[in-house]
Amino acid sequence: MNIICFSHLRWNFVYQRPQHLLSRFAKHYTVYFIEEPVFINGDDFNLITVTEENVHVVTPHINNVNNNVSATQTNLLTKLLDEQGISNYIFWYYSPMALLFSRQFNPLLVVYDCMDELSAFKFAPPQLKETEKALFESADVVFTGGYSLYQAKKNLHHNIYPFPSSIEKEHFAKARIHNQEPSDQKNIPHPRLGFFGVLDERFDIKLIRDVAEKKPEWNFVLLGPVVKIHPDDLPQNKNIFYPGSKSYNELPAYISGWDIALIPFAINESTKFISPTKTPEYLAAGKPVISTAIKDVVSPYGDENLVSIVHSSEEFIAAAEKLLQQKNRQQWLKHVDEFLAENSWDITFNEMNSIIKNTLNTKKKFVNPKKEIYV
Repeated sequence: MNIICFSHLRWNFVYQRPQHLLSRFAKHYTVYFIEEPVFINGDDFNLITVTEENVHVVTPHINNVNNNVSATQTNLLTKLLDEQGISNYIFWYYSPMALLFSRQFNPLLVVYDCMDELSAFKFAPPQLKETEKALFESADVVFTGGYSLYQAKKNLHHNIYPFPSSIEKEHFAKARIHNQEPSDQKNIPHPRLGFFGVLDERFDIKLIRDVAEKKPEWNFVLLGPVVKIHPDDLPQNKNIFYPGSKSYNELPAYISGWDIALIPFAINESTKFISPTKTPEYLAAGKPVISTAIKDVVSPYGDENLVSIVHSSEEFIAAAEKLLQQKNRQQWLKHVDEFLAENSWDITFNEMNSIIKNTLNTKKKFVNPKKEIYV
């Protein structure tokens, strides 16, 4: 069985939900991860690379004077199926826009992992809402990236399930022991307040600037690529540091040197339904967390007193001062570990895979009720 995944995110961009899930599916299926095209001077072709997780990353290369990109993507997808000998396959969508060039195929199953409300993101294609509506109509099963997104979408599909952010606890638990300081962080004085992720329109620039100005003795370490905003728009205070993008494997070493971890997202349309994966990752690393009032952080993490929820720079400063004064966090860490005990990407994969198998068998029985097929 093959999974053909259509993604708006590149495999090597930031290691997040698609990578965690599909690297696990790749142990049981042949997984093809189709990225958005790269435009070139030359003939159209698919570049296929195989990751260490055994995921086949497919990057369509399309001539930059092409006037019908969707038709070319359809041709390249047909070529991929033919050349790889793919006949039994599941279509897995992260990008509804991929429906424009893939709807004429005949997959055994259509899965939509709706990880965000993409239509609210900056530079979203104007036809995204329309294509997502069509994807909901054609999908056999829908997953959502969090509970608030599930509540917003649950009436749009008969077979929809919430799967909020999970975690690799063992990976981030490395931050609980002393790690050798990365060279671009070791000379930054304490206290350090850190963030890792994408620096884009969701980032609360004003909040960080205000706190940095009011507390010049605190130092902010902001890891990650700058996307969809100009780097000059980010605060340039002397106590704010931008070490750039770091690999997934490097993160525990950086986090281990932080005093507080941050989720400083602006409250706007693009963050209305997000479920930040970094929330449980910070907690598994043993770091106290300050977050703005993102719905899927407030509930359950704020409600469980695992994360400090703030609504202003004044509340941010008060929460940070309280956390910095705490010397013994053993009881809090025990609560963290108990809360995260049943949270893992392995568990999420197993539950998703079970739903997919059941949906596939139900669909096959409906098509051919005299023949049961198990996968």
